[in-house]
Amino acid sequence: MANLVVIGSQWGDEGKGKIVDILSRDADLVVRYQGGSNAGHTVVTRKGTYIFHLIPSGILSRGKLCVLGSGVVIDPGALIGELDQLQKHGIKVGKNFMISQRAHVIMPYHKAIDKAAEKAKGARRIGTTGKGIGPAYVDKMARIGIRIGDLLKPEIFRRKVEDNLVEINSFLRHMYKVRGFSADRIVEEYQHYAERLRPHVADDSLVLHKAMENGRRVLFEGAQGTHLDIDFGTYPFVTSSSSCAGGACIGTGVGPTKIDAVLGVTKAYTTRVGSGPFPTELSDAIGDGLQERGQEFGATTGRARRCGWLDIVVLRYAVRVNGCTSLAVTKLDVLDGSRQLKIAVGYRYQGKLYRDMPADLDILSKCEPVYEVMPAWTGSTSGVTTFKALPLEAKRYLGRIEELTGCPIDIVSTGSHREHTIILKNPMTYVRPRTKIPKVSA
Repeated sequence: MANLVVIGSQWGDEGKGKIVDILSRDADLVVRYQGGSNAGHTVVTRKGTYIFHLIPSGILSRGKLCVLGSGVVIDPGALIGELDQLQKHGIKVGKNFMISQRAHVIMPYHKAIDKAAEKAKGARRIGTTGKGIGPAYVDKMARIGIRIGDLLKPEIFRRKVEDNLVEINSFLRHMYKVRGFSADRIVEEYQHYAERLRPHVADDSLVLHKAMENGRRVLFEGAQGTHLDIDFGTYPFVTSSSSCAGGACIGTGVGPTKIDAVLGVTKAYTTRVGSGPFPTELSDAIGDGLQERGQEFGATTGRARRCGWLDIVVLRYAVRVNGCTSLAVTKLDVLDGSRQLKIAVGYRYQGKLYRDMPADLDILSKCEPVYEVMPAWTGSTSGVTTFKALPLEAKRYLGRIEELTGCPIDIVSTGSHREHTIILKNPMTYVRPRTKIPKVSA
């Protein structure tokens, strides 16, 4: 039985929501382990389209326990709004949903700091969603954060809010010329949230440990992508949490020996939202075409995503730092109708060839991609559900991705609907031995 981590292997928006939704059928628990409501996971079913920001995509599958782990920062108002929307759609949420008592709470002042700081940066802005994610993680690391467990204890919650506002209100007024907050108003608002969420709060680490001891399968759902990881992403243009596979252990209290496999989700091309280096970005009609056909607009912010050719350097790095055992390739159908396809197999900077991703952001920002050109296909891949039915060139394209990354492809997505999926092997039920990443000659 597999305890599987699903991660994004690019800059997020790879289609993890759909993949998690499909794999949830063979899982017993689905656990979100990092990030906040800055994530946007879209699942398209016959009954409608669901967009999740906090709740794991597995909530649509019956009989699954969905968990928000201790590594998640939670905006209670946003979470309750999601719960209400699900119930309006006839999705029951009760004992099938759990929140870690150790998870940190996003406060109104976190959002105010986030928006004011981003505005003050001007051209140097990171491109945050303004939802208070970064400032909430800052308070967590500064040891002044407020946790879900605190929220359930009115006296402790009030004391922590009042203590924090002494410094935060002064900071907001003097640094950003923004009005401060009233402790009374915050306490009144958040106590309503506390009573609504109280039945769902538990010890996530203990629940997961007992489930694994009893042989139940756990699916860990990552938000954002590898290259937005706070340590291993394109810093400082990153998120504020560990979005790599290792974050599944940090954000749930599960030991690394309990993880059986890691599935890296990648688009058949590359996209990025917000600022930061993007070596294969296409600022031309080809990039515009990918954006239009792929409907590349953020589920959380609606921002247009930057688009470019598939970057194997980016993907190989993700396979390495996450220990990916297999890949899921999404949006293959968006490449239908292309005249030719390019894959970046290396970078060139000041005459030097880089086959591995440079840690130096200055080099990454100025390097030129070295492309391998492949023929495109003339047939359609849209909605195809078997590998055999794919055009020959599409099969070769997928095969080349496997060769260059040294990582087998288990799943191919050919459309937004659940049914538009090719499952070659189910990573929830099949565990591969790890393979070495091959050297690539550019």
